[in-house]
Amino acid sequence: MTGRTAIVLDGDDLARRIRGELANEARALRDAGIVPTLATVLVGDNPASRAYVARKHADCREVGIESRELNLPANTSRTELLSVIRRLNDDPAVHGFLVQFPLPEGLDEGEAASSILPTKDIDGLHPYNLGRLLAGTPTVLPCTPAGVLALLESWDIRLSGKRVLVIGRGTLVGRPLAMLLSLRGVDATVTLAHRRTPDLAELARQSDVIISAAGVPDLVTRDMVKPGAAVVGVGITYDADGQLVSDIADDVAAVAGWKTPRHGSVGALTRAFLLANLLQLASGR
Repeated sequence: MTGRTAIVLDGDDLARRIRGELANEARALRDAGIVPTLATVLVGDNPASRAYVARKHADCREVGIESRELNLPANTSRTELLSVIRRLNDDPAVHGFLVQFPLPEGLDEGEAASSILPTKDIDGLHPYNLGRLLAGTPTVLPCTPAGVLALLESWDIRLSGKRVLVIGRGTLVGRPLAMLLSLRGVDATVTLAHRRTPDLAELARQSDVIISAAGVPDLVTRDMVKPGAAVVGVGITYDADGQLVSDIADDVAAVAGWKTPRHGSVGALTRAFLLANLLQLASGR
């Protein structure tokens, strides 16, 4: 595929199709007397977080899921946040909820995630759910890793026996994604790298699939990509003008076989799998 423009991995279109399937699931639950209900907890007034939460609630309306939005001030204390989480844990009408990250300084994201009941953890970030993934018996999958896998599979990008480089070792994406890709049935050979990996460019050139979740603008450039490789940008940052910038440089399209667009794609899939997790928990599966 050298010399051709990479095929665009259109996650937005895939997410629309998934939401259509989820709408049927939500309708079936309602017909069975179950009203699937999601709640979000937003602490502070981070514009990006507020916009992302709004999109989640819009997706709920489209699919037919009830949703509640809890907005807390930036000066919310640890005790107050944990109290809200406990109330949602105890509310039988709420089938799943999330605390939107990042949290304001002084609040522990790990503590917040682990305080949510595993059976209401639609983000898939509770230590129990992550542990099940590590053990090879996953229940609720972290949303972004699930979305990335679905994106690659939807384009018939072969993973079994292929070298996959995951850049970024965070608990939201990098680490669980590496575990998901190495599960039996997926069977990728995964390298988990990060900003301090000294031979990152060489590792990238050896890889059939590159997935970057580092949050470093233009981290992956054309010279790092094997011709025909699939390249997925998960990490995004804002430049000085307030514009979103991907981990994947634009010039990668001239070498790669498949590439996610500069913006979008993975985010829509993350939200779709959030709703999929909610319906899974609501149905008791």
